[in-house]
Amino acid sequence: MPKTSFAERELVALAKRFRKQAGKTRAQAARDMAVSQTSIFNAEETPEQGLTKLRARMIEAYSPFKVVGPVFHLERK
Repeated sequence: MPKTSFAERELVALAKRFRKQAGKTRAQAARDMAVSQTSIFNAEETPEQGLTKLRARMIEAYSPFKVVGPVFHLERK
């Protein structure tokens, strides 16, 4: 079964991978998302920036997947 849960930081790589697979340049993605090219660059290359919503929009636009979250799991100490 393929992985279905991802850490927020993993969305960075997924957004970039799905954009590339869709054949979109960063400039095209910026137009599609109505943001600057810098925002697309940061969404793909700077995981510490809080661009989770943009990453989720990119994944949903360029893949067959819907992003549902955030999900938090509790583990016993």
